[in-house]
Amino acid sequence: MEESVRQKLRKPHQIANLIESNHDIIVSMCACEPQTTLEQLHLAAPRVENVQVFSCLTLKEYDFFMKPEMKGHFTLASWFHGAPARKAQKEKLGTVSFVPNMLHRAVLDRLAVRRPNIFIGACTPPDEHGFVSLGPNIVYEKHALQEADIVVLEINENLPRVYGDTHVHVRDVDYFTMADHEVPALSPREPDDIEKKIGSHIATLVDDGATIQLGIGGIPNAAALALKEKNDLGVHTEMLVDSMMDLYMNGNITNRYKTLLPGKFVCTFAMGRKELYPWLNENLAVEFRQGEWCNDPSICRRNSKMTSINTCMQVDLTGQVASEGLAGLQFSGTGGQSDTAVGAKEGHDGLGKSIIACRSAAKGGSLSTISLGLEPGTPVTLHRSHTDFIVTEYGVAALRGRTIRERCEALISIAHPDFRSELEAQAKDIGYL
Repeated sequence: MEESVRQKLRKPHQIANLIESNHDIIVSMCACEPQTTLEQLHLAAPRVENVQVFSCLTLKEYDFFMKPEMKGHFTLASWFHGAPARKAQKEKLGTVSFVPNMLHRAVLDRLAVRRPNIFIGACTPPDEHGFVSLGPNIVYEKHALQEADIVVLEINENLPRVYGDTHVHVRDVDYFTMADHEVPALSPREPDDIEKKIGSHIATLVDDGATIQLGIGGIPNAAALALKEKNDLGVHTEMLVDSMMDLYMNGNITNRYKTLLPGKFVCTFAMGRKELYPWLNENLAVEFRQGEWCNDPSICRRNSKMTSINTCMQVDLTGQVASEGLAGLQFSGTGGQSDTAVGAKEGHDGLGKSIIACRSAAKGGSLSTISLGLEPGTPVTLHRSHTDFIVTEYGVAALRGRTIRERCEALISIAHPDFRSELEAQAKDIGYL
């Protein structure tokens, strides 16, 4: 390790000493979450107040927001809730606050309020030229790092060194600390029968040569399985997932016919099972770009046959999509759904598609996910004017350009059969049909 790095090395608990009252701290997310340092932040609590830590999809239950006594000292300002943030919210600890955002604007909008006092991220060891890689996550990290008063990077030899806009010179870092934890990975889950049916319907909408955006979870995994009969797919996605690696290895993804950065996977972060990270390491086929560029709808729409595939929790009969929360409970966040859905639907070649998928029923089959209206307190993730295709295990509803009457008919036809009569009666009663 070069001497310039050694001089900047600090123990993780010493990083907590940098924190002062009323500080804004931004930390990197997902596979690059600086876990060793975050585990020590609570040590500053006795001497600080009103510290906000901005993060996205926080993976672990850190003391700085999971201990009730942290209220008033620390707040996790979450751009997208993960399980720990949901748990703190459910227990009403008063230590978590959601930040409404669209992914490509998240850090830009916060910078319009104030610059971060501290940025804490993760990186690879420096190369022979003095550059570290920020690893497989460049959503908002690079921009936040450039604006922060103090920059702290956690060196982890397990992080893959990836290509794109991910490199930072050691001279631009104030402090380094060391970590050796494994890169956070996701356990693969086999899609169930309902998810496989949904995946097969999604596949009918994906053309050969399409550029796809695909999320993670049972339904996107099922969609990936169903895409194994497709040819020459390309990828321009917010999140690169292991199913895309599998499709590449299977020959379905070639990136050959992309109109924007042909030959390249384009993404802003990556996370999946542990086999994904060695594949990403120094892989010239994968280009990481900052979220403000990658997810900008004006960029997404430049791809040929851009096809955005996302999931939701509820859809009303006019096409309003709720994907992040229900009845006042914030479950996740808008993330990049609106970004990529709008970009795909407005594709430059007129061949783009936005696909939103969900099961037809929830809570053990007792609740229809297609409803007359969204419950009070439910945030709208995708405006009905942007909704294109809705998919359930019962088929596809094409909503683009349709009247409310036509939308109702299409959505009721793919609702769970147990609820169709009730939905039709409700639609007639309100005057939709």
